[in-house]
Amino acid sequence: MNQLNIALTAISLLILVVGLISKPIRQSYVSDGVIALVVGILLSPDALGWLDVTTWWGNRETFIEEAARLTVAIGLMGVALRVPRGYVSRQWKSLAVVLGLVMLLMWVISGLLVYWLFDLPFWVAMLIGAIVTPTDPVVSTSIVTGVVAQENIPDRLHHFISTESGLNDGLAYPFVLLPILLLTRSPGEALTHWLLNSVLWGVGAAVVVGALLGYGTGRLLNWSEEKEIIERTSVLAYTVALSLLAVAVVHLMGSDGILAVFVAGLSFDGIVNIKRREESENIQEAVERFFTLPIFLLLGLILPWQDWFQLGWKGLLLVIAILLLRRLPAVLALRPLIKPLHGLSDALFVGWFGPIGIAALFYSHLALGRTGIREVWTISSLLIVASILVHGMTATPLSRLYGKKTK
Repeated sequence: MNQLNIALTAISLLILVVGLISKPIRQSYVSDGVIALVVGILLSPDALGWLDVTTWWGNRETFIEEAARLTVAIGLMGVALRVPRGYVSRQWKSLAVVLGLVMLLMWVISGLLVYWLFDLPFWVAMLIGAIVTPTDPVVSTSIVTGVVAQENIPDRLHHFISTESGLNDGLAYPFVLLPILLLTRSPGEALTHWLLNSVLWGVGAAVVVGALLGYGTGRLLNWSEEKEIIERTSVLAYTVALSLLAVAVVHLMGSDGILAVFVAGLSFDGIVNIKRREESENIQEAVERFFTLPIFLLLGLILPWQDWFQLGWKGLLLVIAILLLRRLPAVLALRPLIKPLHGLSDALFVGWFGPIGIAALFYSHLALGRTGIREVWTISSLLIVASILVHGMTATPLSRLYGKKTK
């Protein structure tokens, strides 16, 4: 009971304080996520020892996997509601480049860096590479929103970063499942299962069901307003319910619930009227804080410090290599094919800001639960925390630098 009350107190105070000083935070060198992460570290058994998550539940991996899944779902709905109507269809060629070629290169480069530095089986290294491939929509929000971003970053980059991070979170699912299957099944069985279940069903069903759910709920909301049978209080929870409905229904089908949420959000966004669209966006942003800050705090509570120390200098070298080589070279090389990038400054900015975050936390515990390979969590968690800290602390200064260079 004391653990529960301490956790509730910490989360409540964190949300209140961050909410009260949200503007100065957005203009500083730290993000909401960094603050919550530091609070979690301070409360963990390795610091003050006030919270010990090992006493909370039996299966820690499943709990964290599901908590991260729900957080990403809520975050993705908020991202989808911020994307302009018809943006995906207008920019589909550029999005295909970053979701196809760039993602593939990010996976290969990350996996090979892990394989080169550590004495791990090839497919274990590629699994870790797949886990850290998606750019995180929750962390990206702090980069593309707020006063500093609005003053310095053009809308074309806001929308591109948001849309890419929303889509590649779900599309990372086949990347992660392929190494898992190859590690747990025979090659022939693994490839067959991957093509049929992970690619065709996992991605295909997610897109179709997500689109239908978003379209249907949008139509129902418009109909309810026309008949004047809905109250404002009912709308407050509408998009949150849609997020949870999409992730739950599609997950029950054995498909990719994360991708379904983003597609549902885009479909819903294209149906509802403009006034209700803006209201839903504002509501979703407010709700996101109640999910994202606790998950960053939870991350701070479970960090494997001793395992990190055992990685030695190779761990630090991997962090530097991943931050510099995982994404930036691919974006620079393919810049001519990505139309929203109008110059080298755009490519450098988008190439640098591909943060690793809560989506990787979800995929790491999905992989840990299915393979039982501890190194997956050790290395992935190190890269997640490094990215949250480095990308969170460089968002404001580099956004201002970008603004000065391009004005």
